[in-house]
Amino acid sequence: MIAAALIGLAAGVLAGILGGGGGILFVPALFFFLDLDLVDAEATSLLAIVPVAIVGAWRQHRYGNLRLREGVTVGVLAVGGAAAGVVGANTLPERALEIGFAALLLAVAAQLVRRAFGGEAV
Repeated sequence: MIAAALIGLAAGVLAGILGGGGGILFVPALFFFLDLDLVDAEATSLLAIVPVAIVGAWRQHRYGNLRLREGVTVGVLAVGGAAAGVVGANTLPERALEIGFAALLLAVAAQLVRRAFGGEAV
């Protein structure tokens, strides 16, 4: 538990500094350092988003920035996307998921490099 908490803290700090999502760092850390398989690492990362999203929505509501209708719409549609993701994760071989996630990491890294050198983020 302590190792997972430290990984989460480090991923959150680095993601905040670099401007990327914490899951981009959290998932590989869980995979490599805690020996979780990729599906479990991704599920853990997604579950960790829930309390952050709740607190963020609450705080933004206090500032008057919460658009409840759009948020509920995205949330409801996300359930279908999550169900499709589960089917895909259970259907595809783990190696295909690993390659897909590696491609996503490379795309995010390229975007961060472009942003660092003044190019437009895609």
